[in-house]
Amino acid sequence: MKPVRVRFAPSPTGYLHIGGARTALFNWLFARHNKGKFILRIEDTDRQRSQKEFLDDVLDSLKWLGLNWDEQPCFQSKRLELYRRYTEKLVNEGKAYQTEGAVFFKVLPENVAINDLVHGKIEFDNKLLKDFVIQKSDGFPTYNFACVIDDYELKITHIIRGDDHISNTPKQLALYRALGLNEPEFAHIPLIMGPDKTPLSKRHGAASIIYYRREGYLPGAVVNFLALMGWSPGKNQEIIDKAEIVKKFSLDKVLKTSAIFNIDKLNWMNSQYIKKLDIEELISLLSPFLDELRRSVSGKGKADAGDETKEKNRALTRLFQGRIKTLSGIKQQAGYFFSEQVQYTEQARERILKDKNTLTVFKALIEHLKDLDDFSSPAVEQACRSLIKELAISSGDLIHPVRAALSGRTVTPGLFELIAILGKEKTIKRLEDAAQLI
Repeated sequence: MKPVRVRFAPSPTGYLHIGGARTALFNWLFARHNKGKFILRIEDTDRQRSQKEFLDDVLDSLKWLGLNWDEQPCFQSKRLELYRRYTEKLVNEGKAYQTEGAVFFKVLPENVAINDLVHGKIEFDNKLLKDFVIQKSDGFPTYNFACVIDDYELKITHIIRGDDHISNTPKQLALYRALGLNEPEFAHIPLIMGPDKTPLSKRHGAASIIYYRREGYLPGAVVNFLALMGWSPGKNQEIIDKAEIVKKFSLDKVLKTSAIFNIDKLNWMNSQYIKKLDIEELISLLSPFLDELRRSVSGKGKADAGDETKEKNRALTRLFQGRIKTLSGIKQQAGYFFSEQVQYTEQARERILKDKNTLTVFKALIEHLKDLDDFSSPAVEQACRSLIKELAISSGDLIHPVRAALSGRTVTPGLFELIAILGKEKTIKRLEDAAQLI
């Protein structure tokens, strides 16, 4: 058996989309499982639309996902002479002809078939095909022609690509056979669909990999999610790291039906990966988002990087590690820690005004907190419990309105941790403001 060589062949005419990333991943997994090579080929023959910005994005996104390639990337725009030689061979053998500057391939009216590694036998009737262009009038090859030449020259053994390429297969098979080239094996993986069973688009929540990266999804979670879109490790396993995916991956476990993109599942999966992160690593990952919050409040161009800031970042990371679905989610979850003025939700406002005794609770708590030297979470809790006993009220009579007063919300992490992180000055000021509201 020949050593496995697969390729991912993006066109640098746009950012790497979630569908393209899934195709790259399946190729990479197949190569790694079979101890083969993963080749990166850049299909940049569209001179008008190909841009360096998009090429850089593709390379950066693949690196971020951990999909390392094994050889220097191959650029089609640098292989024009190679394509011309094959074009001349076909013309000289009467298998292609030139018209108005373009070269057309003569299609023979015959049946061709492949044994697709996902779908099984697929037959094509080439009598339905017309002669097609293999070299444009500007001297550049067309997609199907360059694809065949490159796959042969790069010794690609397996072509793993989306179902949308099945229609290209009969043209490519005709070219392989006309040139007398060995054909690779094909595996066409079902496309990713939205929950409404229509082709995946941005309205389903799908976007480019750079979007997920900026929003604070972890690469391990994205790889885990992409792997399960169209492939199953069995036993309903959902959280599976890349090393185990490599070990278990095979094309016979690729599903024949379309995968459904579910942003809620990706968010859940990402939250599981965040929960498992080492706290020091998570602090480092969350700090840029917390700094962004500080800048939005202070209006300063640069966030303070002092010890107090680092300590607050640490405390907030511990507080929200089990609550955020994405790293950027910390901005929405923890925004009230940084705002100068509390923005009350309607529910929070109602909670503050609900009980006629709330004003008494606020005033008494302010006095208790003023006398507190140790403002750690245990010390704050002890002071609050003492006041609850002193006022002969339930825990909820203090906790619920105080939470609303300090955060402007009715749901937050633990109140005593919240107070400790806010600090004495901010906590008292917010209680005083809420008292004025009453």
